[in-house]
Amino acid sequence: MRYLKAFHVFDVSASCSSFSEAALQLNITHGAVSKQIKTLETYLGVELFYKKGRNVYLTTQGEKLKVATRQAFSELETSVHELRQSQTQALEVSCEPTLTMRWLMPRLADFYERSGIDVRLSTAGGAIELGANGLSLAIRRDDFECLRDYHKTPLVAEWVGPVFSPEYWEKVKHDLREITLIHSATRPTAWQSWQDKSHHCLDIKGKHQQTFGHFYFCIQAAIDGLGAAMGSYPFVMDDIKRGVLVAPFGFVPSGCDYMLMSTKTELEGAEALFSTWLAEHLSQAIPTRDEQEK
Repeated sequence: MRYLKAFHVFDVSASCSSFSEAALQLNITHGAVSKQIKTLETYLGVELFYKKGRNVYLTTQGEKLKVATRQAFSELETSVHELRQSQTQALEVSCEPTLTMRWLMPRLADFYERSGIDVRLSTAGGAIELGANGLSLAIRRDDFECLRDYHKTPLVAEWVGPVFSPEYWEKVKHDLREITLIHSATRPTAWQSWQDKSHHCLDIKGKHQQTFGHFYFCIQAAIDGLGAAMGSYPFVMDDIKRGVLVAPFGFVPSGCDYMLMSTKTELEGAEALFSTWLAEHLSQAIPTRDEQEK
């Protein structure tokens, strides 16, 4: 359109108190703003602004045009954003919070370096509605009822076991009754479930108990020497390798799996690449024979 630039200058000026302010926002001169406004007024045959003191104000016709240009440029900005986004390879993935923070995020740089695909994470657990807000995939522990008929790809069996800071374990290992058991409000039966599958016997209803609102805080509390937390192996494997945590009782299968959920049976493109990478790396999140309970 021949007068598109003039309409843009008007749209910016209509939200400013002076042409000088508009010129600053547009990075052009005051004179250039005045010239574009004058060109537009001549083309339309109406006055769009009137001056009062040092400021300019919209006429009735100017107010009417402002509504039209704001809508038009807003739609243009939205379309441009959508087009640019469509050219950028990106995946919207939902993942359980603790798995995100303690396992996935430290490894995402590797996926980006291999693929050039940006993974945008949102954290949530349990039921999910894929497709909402652009969500492509979800990584979950299969411990909830899924009300949607999503395709589920098993990634790795979950192993669990109590973890301690090395210093705290040295302090309590000779009298296990003194262990403070750290519970998560999001997995209140984690200790009982482990006890049912383990041959080790701890006083899980003993006098020393502490509860945190989230699994992530439980692991951090164990690292800080506040007690023993029930650790899902992917959450604690890096800290065990670094010597920040120890698992003297080993790990046992919890009976649950981590899975990848999608709306498609056959993944393609970026989703397929991420699924393959995820399965490859998460398949390594299994305790070694020495780390398994014996």
